[in-house]
Amino acid sequence: MIRVFVVDDDFMVARVHRGFVDRIPGFSTVGVAYTGADALAQIATLRPDLVLLDIYLPDITGLEVMRQLRESGDGPDVLVVTAARDVPTVRAALRGGVVHYVLKPFGFDVLRDRLERYAAAYGRLAGTDSVGQDDVDELFVALRPAQSTLPKGLTTATAEMIAETLREHAGDLSAGECGEKTGLSRVSVRRYLEHFVGTGKAEVRLRYGAAGRPQRRYRWIA
Repeated sequence: MIRVFVVDDDFMVARVHRGFVDRIPGFSTVGVAYTGADALAQIATLRPDLVLLDIYLPDITGLEVMRQLRESGDGPDVLVVTAARDVPTVRAALRGGVVHYVLKPFGFDVLRDRLERYAAAYGRLAGTDSVGQDDVDELFVALRPAQSTLPKGLTTATAEMIAETLREHAGDLSAGECGEKTGLSRVSVRRYLEHFVGTGKAEVRLRYGAAGRPQRRYRWIA
């Protein structure tokens, strides 16, 4: 089990991220902090394997938290989850040795992909004292997200939003109903839904009414 500590200044966002982590097999949240100082104190006691770290904190920045964790010499791995898009911050995080940098807002699928890749890389290093070049190459491939395979005209962010909407709904949805929930047009949503059906992530059923064409209803199955 990979033990994760969540750091975010927003209580509700931290709660959502904790929920995401605890839904992923092999991961569990061991603590949450809303300030940098509290994060450092709890991490020193709990000694998690991985920290989901926001950059914008009310007392010190996430970059400072990361620097102090690195100074300890035996700190956890850090995966940044933040709205900070400026190049200096991204560069500073990379220099600090983050395992990944995820921009807010993001859906469950994005975090699941990064954590599953982290788990794969984490597992490659378990039970060994040394590695060869092939092992190192495979390690970095495991950490790298797969390239998008979406058709032209479809975007990853929108696909993630629609997928999350479909996944969280107990039953099936029409393109129009999904559009109402996401704020997108029915025509646009249907393109994504049909893509999910084509890739085996969703299924479609026809609902016949009293008259007219049958309605296409979509349900997430992946």
